[in-house]
Amino acid sequence: QVQLVESGGGLVQAGGSLRLSCVASGSIFSISGMVWYRQAPGKQRELVASVTAGGRTNYADSVKGRFTISRDNAKNTVYLQINSLKVEDTAVYYCNAFINSGSGYYDDYWGQGTQVTVSS
Repeated sequence: QVQLVESGGGLVQAGGSLRLSCVASGSIFSISGMVWYRQAPGKQRELVASVTAGGRTNYADSVKGRFTISRDNAKNTVYLQINSLKVEDTAVYYCNAFINSGSGYYDDYWGQGTQVTVSS
């Protein structure tokens, strides 16, 4: 069994910062891509940022320059540093990871989400 658990969300004023964390635990042999998504009320889930096992990153245009994704492979953890928060960043943020539990195949896992609310 593999679990992803996010933390770090909360209520913050516009212009503030948050650091989200997502820890993968359980039967883990290796992790390839790790991704942050978000879903605002009434909107589709969207990819925010991703990072490969080798550290290559990719960002949605809407967050470039404000969000930074990073990972600690030794801790099976991915982070999302969010700066200069805007009201429109309000959403549930989800962690997604592709994890090999020893079968040689990478399965897709999701966390339960962490709420980020930005007030004006």
